[in-house]
Amino acid sequence: MLAISNLHASYSGISALRDVSIDVARGELVALIGANGAGKSTLLNCVSGLVPVQQGQILFNGVELTGRRPSAISRTGLLQVPEGRQILNELSVEENLLLGQLARGRRDATWTYDEVLDLFPVLGERQSQRAGSLSGGEQQMLAIGRALLGAPELLLLDEPSLGLAPRIVDQLFGTLCRLNEGGLTILLVEQNARRALGAASRAYILERGHVVRSGRAADLAADPEVITFYLGDLRQQSAVWPGA
Repeated sequence: MLAISNLHASYSGISALRDVSIDVARGELVALIGANGAGKSTLLNCVSGLVPVQQGQILFNGVELTGRRPSAISRTGLLQVPEGRQILNELSVEENLLLGQLARGRRDATWTYDEVLDLFPVLGERQSQRAGSLSGGEQQMLAIGRALLGAPELLLLDEPSLGLAPRIVDQLFGTLCRLNEGGLTILLVEQNARRALGAASRAYILERGHVVRSGRAADLAADPEVITFYLGDLRQQSAVWPGA
């Protein structure tokens, strides 16, 4: 479904991605893990058209995305839930959700409004509430629900567990696994490497802008080097992958 080849990108002349190649097959949940500054969010933002690509190719269902506007990319069925949720705080929960339908364009709906409320019952209880007054976990549910109403074929998730209590993280990953089991393809950026590898079928490890390891998530989770360098708290991780 998604094929990224030899991708290069930079910010203000500083290289952020170097020769990155990854792929995501239909129905997979693929994780991108790595320390802060590794280039994970940059990669998602390149796919979504938010960061320009200097070199390389991004194909989604065989269609070249490089150079297309973010609004055009979202209408192909590739939707991103950004880091920090970025909901519209002054609008109601209902208004935020309904705005998500704009990304669908002329494509058929895959999720109805009522189905999203069934998935996240707390949003149904707070439909008229100002979105900015929700808790962090509820805002994350709202951001995911908004994306689902855009009829994603591939859902990009950027740090969904960031700042959430452990109990809410458990609920969140349970929901992501159910969505994937229901057929939704997911590319997940997550600093909680242990949880990401536990949910994913495959994973890539990024370090300083390039891929240093990839494979089955279960194999990576059992790899002694991966355990040493990545399965602690990555926010406190100062070690660098050998040779990165």
